[in-house]
Amino acid sequence: MKLLFIADLKDGQQVSSLFLVSSKEIRTSAKSGRSWLQLELSDRTGRIDGKMWDRFEDAGALFGCDDIVKVQGRAKMYNDQIELTVEQVLPAQEGDYDLADFFPHTKEDVEKLYAKLRDAVSKAGNPWIKRLLTSVVEDPAVAPKLKRAPAAMTMHHAFLGGLLEHTVSVIGLMQGVAQHYPELDRDLLLAGVVLHDVGKTEELSYARGFGYTTEGQLIGHIALGLGLVRRKIDAIPNFPRPLAVLIEHMILSHHGSYEFGSPKLPQCREAVALHYLDDLDSKMAAMRATLEGVGGEGEWTERNPSLRRNLLRKDDFLSGGPAKKLAAAPAAAPAAAAPVQGSFTVKK
Repeated sequence: MKLLFIADLKDGQQVSSLFLVSSKEIRTSAKSGRSWLQLELSDRTGRIDGKMWDRFEDAGALFGCDDIVKVQGRAKMYNDQIELTVEQVLPAQEGDYDLADFFPHTKEDVEKLYAKLRDAVSKAGNPWIKRLLTSVVEDPAVAPKLKRAPAAMTMHHAFLGGLLEHTVSVIGLMQGVAQHYPELDRDLLLAGVVLHDVGKTEELSYARGFGYTTEGQLIGHIALGLGLVRRKIDAIPNFPRPLAVLIEHMILSHHGSYEFGSPKLPQCREAVALHYLDDLDSKMAAMRATLEGVGGEGEWTERNPSLRRNLLRKDDFLSGGPAKKLAAAPAAAPAAAAPVQGSFTVKK
């Protein structure tokens, strides 16, 4: 059983724990000519670099990427990041660990999320769209993947169940937006929300580590999702071709611009709305992950890769603001007190 996690490691700490091997390679310094075994180790709380300097050739031959290993070594700070100096590494026995300790997972109840997805699909008014969405989300070959797949490798919802959490979250956003803009076709927008990322069930591998499948590398989730949806549409006799084209367009255009991998630009109301709903949810989720992390310095987080900037920890900033400074200041004598204008209290 794993008791020590990456997020808990401190500089100088002696470490004996289990980790998942995300990558490994032998590197050689061009300057000194010295070689070492470079590892990237992970668990459900994060990733850490590990370096093994001595007797690494034989040790490295005992395990591969995506294996669980027992590591002994010492944590240390290097370039403002914690890394491990590895002294010993051995393959773990299968009964010695729980895979749930090594993969980040949605904090939500997956079955409840899936029930919300099915409920939203059941309320579609357009019978063609309802039949299409039901054929996807209740397909025994697709549903388990929908429940388990991450929504991305690193940018947002990069954890098991992330795709389902993201989809249900965007459905929630969609409901408010569709009510605010009644000119939107709610059922068509729902189809785009449910189907836009369904190709990620085939693009990403997530059995013993996050990566890309060969098809994912060569084709990508947009094309894979389009292929899956076309097969489902073709299986429904007399499915209206214009409606099929609009649904396919929403899948193809949901990234919003050529720069971000969209084969087409959004060219109808629902496609534009889908893009911004998807982008909003992904950005907020990426910010949540960064703000909940331990990286950065003081009031500022480490750099957020999605937004390409550091983020302010607002609560930390406000807790040291004018209200706290005023409260800490010695009170003036009543006779000498001047009127205070514009005073305020900051609530945490």
